[in-house]
Amino acid sequence: MPETGAVPSDGPLVDTFGRVHRDLRVSLTDRCSLRCTYCMPEQGNEWLAKTSILTLDEIERIARIAAAAGITTFRLTGGEPLLRTDLVEVVRRLARLESPDGPVQIAMTTNGITLREKLPALVAAGLTRLNISLDTLRPERFRDLTRRDRLADVLDGIAAASESGLSPLKLNTVAMRDVNEDELVDLVEFAVAHNAQLRFIEQMPLDAGHTWSRERMVTREEILDRLAARWRLTPVPGRGGAPAETWVLDDGPHRVGVIASVTAPFCGACDRLRLTADGQLRNCLFSTTEFDLLPILRTSYDDPGEMDRELDAMMRGCILRKLPGHAIDDPSFLQPRRGMNAIGG
Repeated sequence: MPETGAVPSDGPLVDTFGRVHRDLRVSLTDRCSLRCTYCMPEQGNEWLAKTSILTLDEIERIARIAAAAGITTFRLTGGEPLLRTDLVEVVRRLARLESPDGPVQIAMTTNGITLREKLPALVAAGLTRLNISLDTLRPERFRDLTRRDRLADVLDGIAAASESGLSPLKLNTVAMRDVNEDELVDLVEFAVAHNAQLRFIEQMPLDAGHTWSRERMVTREEILDRLAARWRLTPVPGRGGAPAETWVLDDGPHRVGVIASVTAPFCGACDRLRLTADGQLRNCLFSTTEFDLLPILRTSYDDPGEMDRELDAMMRGCILRKLPGHAIDDPSFLQPRRGMNAIGG
């Protein structure tokens, strides 16, 4: 671990650029019920060993320490978090935590498959927000893109989320050239009909096969141009650390967002930290360095408080080593070894 000076032992989670971290993305599994072409291959995936996956107690312990240090939002991701059999208990335990600013928020990013049957228990356990992935409304295109014929299940999950009253409900779409760029308006209209906010995401170099191409990416400006032909777009100020820029559609109240990680990066306001399903802390989605919590979690300490202090120090050390940005446009940029399913969405 490189030397950066003394690691603070208390106070908020601040990096050397003054960014205060309040959001922890917690990946619960690297497995998924879909095989999206921009994320992972259909066959030959090397899954994490079951013995390396964080247990419920380990997740709770890390989250408790993170909340005490100022994390106010925990977002559960995957792979597909709905595949985790103890998901409801994960939500229940994390929802009990409090940060110095009060009770934490529990959000989840999912593909929506099996969501309808599981959502009531998740809401009762304390889930407060949902993001659901939806890249197309066309069954054949969905099958080609995800290699699974599950669009009806995803749409049913979205309908259940809309009926649940969880707000804001957000739908995430990766915009891809010659794949779904002709559906951008249709997808926003679908979101509006379900009282959800559509957020378009520029395709990023995070596929397990390392086949990403800038030419295949639909840019922020192209997305906005297509939407502006249908709606009057009024920018919403005060983005803060949120990854999406948002615009009001016509006179409102509905909005649309764009996450332009490649062409308009928001690294300067990033307040996110990531925890992989196998206990690795990452200070950036595109980081090539990870901080392994498993040796600490699985060591016997005479004083349990010593373990907590070690975990807190590792978290703070990880944040102190955070770079100013991801440098996708730098010739020296290296794509992370892990694909998005293993890093966590």
